[in-house]
Amino acid sequence: MRRAAAALAFLAAAAGPARAADWTVDPARSSLAYELMVDGDLRRGVFGAWTAEISFDPGDLSTAKADVRIDMANAFSGNETQDKAAAGPLWFDAAASPEARFTTAAFRRTGADGYEADGTLTIRSIERPVTLPFALTIAGGEAHMTARLTLDRTQWQVGQGSYASDTPVATSVDVVIDLTATAR
Repeated sequence: MRRAAAALAFLAAAAGPARAADWTVDPARSSLAYELMVDGDLRRGVFGAWTAEISFDPGDLSTAKADVRIDMANAFSGNETQDKAAAGPLWFDAAASPEARFTTAAFRRTGADGYEADGTLTIRSIERPVTLPFALTIAGGEAHMTARLTLDRTQWQVGQGSYASDTPVATSVDVVIDLTATAR
C-alpha cells in the first residue's frame, strides 16, 4: 500500500524533463494511509503492499500517466481484529477482490506546486471516477508528492450490513498519500 500511495502521490506531483519521465517510488519514504472516524474516534491505518507505475512530466501533462495497484488484504491499523475484519466480506472482500486500482486519465496544473489527476478508482470490482488533488515538488531528480482525498466508502460497497450507515463507522474516509520517488 505504501508503494501505491507513494506512486499515486508522485504521479500527481512529479515535475521533470521536457519528455515524460518514469519515476521509481521509494517505499521506505512513502506511505498510502487512510483515516476515518469510528465511534467518534479518529482511526488511522496504512496499506502495506502496493505498486505504482508512474510517468510524469509537468511540462507536458498530456503524456502523464499512473497505474497504482493496492493489495487489499494488507491494510494495517494496529488492531489485528479490525485488520482481519477489513479484509473480510463486509469491508474490502479481499478474497473476491484482492486488488484496488487507481488509473489516471488526465492531469492538470492548479497552482505553482498544485495538480489534479482525474482517474478511475476500482475497489471491490466497482469502478468510480475520482479527482485526486496533490502537491508536488521536484528537485534534483527527486519528487515529493502529498495528497488527501476524501471518499464515501459506500460508493464502493465498503462496509455492508450494519456498517452500511454512518454509524458506528463514518462513511467518509480520507486517503492520505506521502510519496517520494526518483527519476529513472
